[in-house]
Amino acid sequence: MKKAFITASALLTVGCTSSEIKNTEQEDFKWQIDRFDDIKVLRYRIPDFDSLSLSQKKLVYYLSQAALCGRDIYFDQNCKYNLPVRHTLEAVFTGYEGDRETPEFKAFEKYLKKVWFANGIHHHYSNEKFTPGFSEAYFKTLVAGTPALKGSEETVKTILPVIFDPELYKVRVTHDGSVDMIQASANNFYEGVTQEEAERFYASRFDPSDPEPVSHGLNSRLVKENGVLTEQVWKVGGMYSPAIEKIVHWLKKAAETAENPRQKATIETLIEYYETGDLKTFDKYNILWVEDLDSQVDFINGFIETYEDPLGYKASWESTVNFKNLEATKRTELLSRNAQWFEDHSPIDDKYKKKEVKGVSAKVITVAQLGGACYPATPIGINLPNADWIRKEYGSKSVTIQNITYAYAQAAQGDGFAEEFIFREMDRELAKQWGTLANDLSVDLHECLGHGSGQLAPGIKGDELKNYGSTLEEARADLFSLYYIGDPKLVELGVMPSLDVMKTEYNTYMFNGLMGQLTRIEPGKDIIEAHMRNRQLIARWCYEKGKAENVVEMFRQGGKSYVVVNDYEKLRALFGDLLREIQRIKSEGDFEAGRQLVEGYAVKVDPELHQEVLERYAKLDLAPYSGFVNPVLTPVEKNGEIVDIVVEYPDDYAEQMLYYSSEYGFL
Repeated sequence: MKKAFITASALLTVGCTSSEIKNTEQEDFKWQIDRFDDIKVLRYRIPDFDSLSLSQKKLVYYLSQAALCGRDIYFDQNCKYNLPVRHTLEAVFTGYEGDRETPEFKAFEKYLKKVWFANGIHHHYSNEKFTPGFSEAYFKTLVAGTPALKGSEETVKTILPVIFDPELYKVRVTHDGSVDMIQASANNFYEGVTQEEAERFYASRFDPSDPEPVSHGLNSRLVKENGVLTEQVWKVGGMYSPAIEKIVHWLKKAAETAENPRQKATIETLIEYYETGDLKTFDKYNILWVEDLDSQVDFINGFIETYEDPLGYKASWESTVNFKNLEATKRTELLSRNAQWFEDHSPIDDKYKKKEVKGVSAKVITVAQLGGACYPATPIGINLPNADWIRKEYGSKSVTIQNITYAYAQAAQGDGFAEEFIFREMDRELAKQWGTLANDLSVDLHECLGHGSGQLAPGIKGDELKNYGSTLEEARADLFSLYYIGDPKLVELGVMPSLDVMKTEYNTYMFNGLMGQLTRIEPGKDIIEAHMRNRQLIARWCYEKGKAENVVEMFRQGGKSYVVVNDYEKLRALFGDLLREIQRIKSEGDFEAGRQLVEGYAVKVDPELHQEVLERYAKLDLAPYSGFVNPVLTPVEKNGEIVDIVVEYPDDYAEQMLYYSSEYGFL
């Protein structure tokens, strides 16, 4: 649960630095290549790729191939019918012989693009199932007009209700504690199992006396067979074996080109984990990975984040491949070297502070390839590993993905959002001047220090907060970032010139938590996604607690609502108060207090304000969600040897998706 995602309002106030422009900008480079429904598809560049050695380029290429081989795994994890649905839709898209210019076919095309983007039939952020803009009868006509689908009647019969019945597999994952969250979630982590059975199954495997507990359930599907609960492990020879074998193939090539012995051992241990499914081996891999600070090329590959499981056991497959931005990393290294100072001066209770912060490292990276749960929609920051005992004993590694935030900013220039929603001219000017730095620093602090801060009380295993755990963990990291971006220590360290950067971040955060992110929610819906819940929780709590002193003001002028921060120091104090309480909740595993915070501040939306925001946003004709196509890495061979890797930037979203299905469709 250690990712940061850019928000709709944040990317609209982010600028760019001259060094980034020098490295990446081309006047004729087209950042946005497609738009459909509430989504725009962007491209990102890989600046400084040519500065890598040939061996490093080959390593990036091999790791990138491994990153693409797990795509089908993530589709299947999201819902067991996603792959047959995708295969059928793609067959129609490529082979239908009827009229392709009708409104119905265009609606079908949009539906397919949404399925590609979300890695399945549920929205990637709201988790709700897509509603097709075409009828079941029309879909049957499409199938009948596609020669390649002859003989697939049973498959089509199976997927028809999956696509068209609005009540079937309605939500990919629910965090509604009033229902059986496993049975109410459409994801494919459990089969024939109730929430109570799953909780009892994994509780029985937890040994409170074990100082190094493995993450039970992380890499398996829990099913009931003949009345007995059984784990289907995701490994070579187990579930998802055809795809995992391909991942392992490319990882072995990557190990041969590793930059140093530690990186080679890290990759080889990951291979061993994939081959055995042994979670202790996964822990061994994580320790090696977090201690590898010398390699310039780095990667994430595996079953890692548990956002999609309401119980927090099962991990989605994901991958990124990247290399260090040497210049920008100086900033994050300065923060990580002072991690103990930040821990010692945190406003949380002393008994929940780490007496010795170990192994905190941070860097700014250039991502070269995205896969699984990181593609097409990607985080802008990541902090791993997730196991609390590894973080305590060995540390954590944080990254800020700067070429992605830059692409977001370039695509958002001049869209009119700030002029429509930001009331004070001085706030708009602050955003123009300090937006990039405020965004980068907030991600650095969130990932590098926030997630790595604090510790659990003795006997607390970390999963006590259940369906509220992800929201509260993201809130904890955000609050740490918000509290310290207002600390003069950052000016003293030289990572920001003045507290105007803090003002920029506080303005943006409070507006987004109270208003801006409502552009991503359908009328009448609750907030479901963990990061969105986290932001509203913080903003709403601070707004309510500071009302008497008018710390943050919400008012209407000219028929429009606005958010203005009136007292930045008092707002910082409120951030500290809430951080103290949420750290206590996590450290003590206080489920009831966590539930009250989330349900009381994070879930419900003011319908009148929501409608106003949607109407104002609609006039700007913007898409609230963005994602990316990957650059294409192609080996150049001479006499059977790779002599270079060249980078190309595709501009056809559908073409990349179809290519991935053709070349990396292993399940």
